[in-house]
Amino acid sequence: MCGIVGYVGPRQASGVLIGGLTRLEYRGYDSAGIAIMSHTGLEVVRRFGKLVNLASAIGETPVPGTIGIGHTRWATHGRPSEENAHPHIDCTGRIAVVHNGIIENYMDLREELSATGHMLRSETDTEVVAHLVESYYDGDLTAAVSRAIKRLDGSYALGIVHLDHPETLVAARKDSPLIIGIGEGENVVASDIPAVLEYTREVLVLHDDEVATVHADSVHVQALDGTDVSDPEMMHVEWDLDAAEKGGYEDFMFKEIFEQPKAIRETLRGRMCEGGDIQLSELDMAPEQVALINRVFIIACGTSFHAGMVAKTLIEGWARIPVEVEVSSEFRYSDPIVDDDTLVVAITQSGETADTLAGVREARDRGAKVIAITNVVGSRVTRESDGVIYTHAGPEIGVAATKTFTAQIAALYVLALKLAQAKGTVQQERIEHLWSELSRMPDLVETILEDLDGLKECADEYVGANSSLFLGRGIGVPIAMEGALKLKEISYIHAEAYPAGEMKHGPIALITEEVPVVVIATQGHTYEKVVSNIQEVRARGAQVIAVATHGDDDIRRHAEHVLYVPATTESLSAIPATIPLQLLSYYIAKARGCNVDQPRNLAKSVTVE
Repeated sequence: MCGIVGYVGPRQASGVLIGGLTRLEYRGYDSAGIAIMSHTGLEVVRRFGKLVNLASAIGETPVPGTIGIGHTRWATHGRPSEENAHPHIDCTGRIAVVHNGIIENYMDLREELSATGHMLRSETDTEVVAHLVESYYDGDLTAAVSRAIKRLDGSYALGIVHLDHPETLVAARKDSPLIIGIGEGENVVASDIPAVLEYTREVLVLHDDEVATVHADSVHVQALDGTDVSDPEMMHVEWDLDAAEKGGYEDFMFKEIFEQPKAIRETLRGRMCEGGDIQLSELDMAPEQVALINRVFIIACGTSFHAGMVAKTLIEGWARIPVEVEVSSEFRYSDPIVDDDTLVVAITQSGETADTLAGVREARDRGAKVIAITNVVGSRVTRESDGVIYTHAGPEIGVAATKTFTAQIAALYVLALKLAQAKGTVQQERIEHLWSELSRMPDLVETILEDLDGLKECADEYVGANSSLFLGRGIGVPIAMEGALKLKEISYIHAEAYPAGEMKHGPIALITEEVPVVVIATQGHTYEKVVSNIQEVRARGAQVIAVATHGDDDIRRHAEHVLYVPATTESLSAIPATIPLQLLSYYIAKARGCNVDQPRNLAKSVTVE
């Protein structure tokens, strides 16, 4: 969950590192640091807090040199502090290391190293790597790194430099993302693609247990046993740097909310063939194989889990296949009942979510077929699953998911329709009607985004709230959960979500005039029940914010604020109902002075369990 950048080439490395770290700061912002090999030695600069503190320090005292490594940290082992910031160095001060991941056996290694005379200065797990490389170094840096990482249990993406090798950077990975941007006479190592796009769109993807020796004009990849990787994975990045920048918007989150029509449109593109066939070749299953699926398991975390809950309603309603949705961190420990006739759908925005990857391995070990839904081409989940459905949302920099969530739902609509078509549980005419409605979704979202005045006014009234409740029924339940998550993620207001019918079974005791209640009240077969639930909370003094369907004037009698969305088929209402909740959270958070792009304690990609 940290950001790594390394550079070898003709440019001043400090500028490349700071620029790259700026584009990776969504991965961690507790502290930051760089190590540059200069004419005076290995220069290390670290600062506690945001990256701007490091940039200011380097601006005041420039560090010259054309090779270096940088890091922005999200703390796991050791409190956020300058002492615990990366890079970490060895006893000699000649080796520097940056690391993303967790070294699970670091305490044993720390004790072993201390017993042999090594002086460890931080509370981190990372520092042991620098001292292990020191202990194994005999003139060959790549060999020393390979020997060191064989001792590590856990996950890592590593960038390592040694003063004895002033033109070399060594990189390695296991269970944490690391790529190398291949430029003209320069190469950039990074945790994610935005950090390299200023210099190249040609990217080498490191795989697990691979070690790369990086020079300005070459990259040599080998396995841990020293054998060459003759054909490392290469990819060409289609999107450019502008797609990863704010583009005139005040925040990445606001920009990404407005990019949702495009993200949905691109995710749906090409999925309906002539003749009405839903195209989902990623399943890699013949229709008769799909017909044998008797159970679907969906595993995901956070926002992706809520997308999975939407999918449960769709798949069960359309394809008539029982679906279980489980938080990934629980799935692998729950002794799940899966077999050859089970389809496991793993949803992960980054494709690197550690808990979801562990669930993928568990499912495949038990014989299930695994389909991943992810936004990142070349991510780890794409190599560990039987098939991949990509959400074409483009880079999402804001930590709180917005466009990737609605793109995930769009992809899951396609999957649910494909399963229904293969099973023969929905008539073709109905499938084509649903597809027609689904194809309108980008336009419906654009309609919502055209008029935000009512949302701003609503948000202004609830800036001072300390707690809130979100309610829904049916497909509105996961949307209520996602709305509550967004509000607490970026505004730090306590928010809980419940099925509306559960209010009288306990949560209604929390209702006061100071606790606003947000209700998903779009038109559907439970609409009257939802209105009854609204009346229950209003009778206890609650202020109600309703998300409702255009044309529903009656709802105004039951709510202080109504956030209208365009009408659509009930089963497709999840996406339009989501948009006002994203914006409501955004405006409240901005009014409270919160950093919506980098909420406290959170990082974009959760690559550790």
